Amino acid sequence: MSDLLFFNGLRTLALLQIFVFLTILIFLFYFSRQALAEFGWGFFFNSKWSPNQQQFGALAFVYGTLVTSAIALLISVPISIGSALFLTEIGPAWLRKPVQILIELLAAIPSVVYGLWAIFELAPFVRSSIQGPLAAATSFVPFFQGPPSGIGLFTAGLVLAIMITPTITSLTVEIFKSVPRLFHEGALALGATTWEAIRIAVVSPSASGILSAVVLGLGRAMGETMAVTMIIGNRADISAHLFSPAATMSSVIANEYAEADAGLHLSSLTAVGLTLLLVSLVVNSISRLIVWRYRSFLKGVTK
Repeated sequence: MSDLLFFNGLRTLALLQIFVFLTILIFLFYFSRQALAEFGWGFFFNSKWSPNQQQFGALAFVYGTLVTSAIALLISVPISIGSALFLTEIGPAWLRKPVQILIELLAAIPSVVYGLWAIFELAPFVRSSIQGPLAAATSFVPFFQGPPSGIGLFTAGLVLAIMITPTITSLTVEIFKSVPRLFHEGALALGATTWEAIRIAVVSPSASGILSAVVLGLGRAMGETMAVTMIIGNRADISAHLFSPAATMSSVIANEYAEADAGLHLSSLTAVGLTLLLVSLVVNSISRLIVWRYRSFLKGVTK
């Protein structure tokens, strides 16, 4: 009897999550139907956003969301994996716990605090110590050019990297701990160096789990609102310059939703929310497919 109750309880919780997701999807689609009827598919492929002219398109915000998230992952993933290896394989035992606590404390800092810190400390540092020298050294490419304000895509991506690093690191630590210690010791016994043992017996078996942790970090980066809103510049623009102001889907909703009139503007903002949900769903689905294919490959190799 208890087993049946436990099974039905878990099934109910799983169905409840599906119901909540479908409810959110229906809500967003219902309140964005005016914008979708007005602009059609062009809403997703148009970058012009002008409430005064009643012209709305989500492409600039999709671009800003994907670019800042990509920058965050490029910075955060190597740091997170390296930190997890230090906490599980390399660091002395007496230092591991304090360092892990400090990393986890970063996840408890509110996003608005990250935004304030980025405005007063990070943006001036990026402007004086990163943007100027980098722009001068790479004047032949457009990616590192832009107005010398310290506010833009790169700074927003850097803040996101700091915010998602604790999440990816904590999950990766648990994944590395789940690998049997016998694998590492066996690799050393067969003559592998310390680095080879870590790469072969720890990192390789954990690859699918690491990717899952990265996916969760990506979801956090794509949905982050306040810190990005305060530091990205909030301009609906698509630019190859990483130091140029831009906007994300979550930042434009936070900036304009409270003051939008109950018409096409409000419907368009809701459609941006629907776009964010769909983009997140597509990105997560692709990532899960990669994880599934990798696990299938590992099973085929080990047979």
